[in-house]
Amino acid sequence: MAEGLRERKKRQARQHISDLATGLFLKHGFVTVTVADVAELADVSVNTVYNYFPAKEDLFLDRMKSVSRRVPRFIRARDRGESAAEAVLRELRAAVVAVSPEYGLMDGFADFMRVIEEAPTLKARLWYLQQEVLQGVVEVLREETDVAPEDPMPLLVGGQIAWAEGALVAYISQEMSAGHQAVEVSRDALVVLDEIEGLLGEKVLNYARRAAA
Repeated sequence: MAEGLRERKKRQARQHISDLATGLFLKHGFVTVTVADVAELADVSVNTVYNYFPAKEDLFLDRMKSVSRRVPRFIRARDRGESAAEAVLRELRAAVVAVSPEYGLMDGFADFMRVIEEAPTLKARLWYLQQEVLQGVVEVLREETDVAPEDPMPLLVGGQIAWAEGALVAYISQEMSAGHQAVEVSRDALVVLDEIEGLLGEKVLNYARRAAA
């Protein structure tokens, strides 16, 4: 369904507020900047800001919801004959080769991470989002394998798959925060992905394999 005029204006307004807020946070720090500061710069009321963003943290981590859904999306879209872990590893490699900003391979990422490191509530929110990733992976594995509710394998395998993406993101964040170039980090991250795959057992690598035909 095509986006209507009202929905488009709301999306644009939300993005405008988020962009302005991010600029303020990068310049002055997350703790120092208030929602009132963001509202004043955006020329809207504080209530309007909260209508779009339920919490101050959402202003800075506004794209995290889509991030928490991407691994389950990779699993659902896996190819015929491909397992859940293989699909995720394939997508991760493609993103790294493409030097994707979605995984922190971009200029300015060190500044983004600096803001997070200086704000305990942002770090807490990231931890919560990591739990959402795990929950989403476990849920999709249960759906795709149709196992009994008490079967522990979706949780055990899902934990390993979520860890694989988290380990890659942690490595990229570490290297980008150290001031390395995105292309350089991308090249080294491919080697790290090979190491990650080597640490996954056969049960994980073969779990939820889609029928070849």
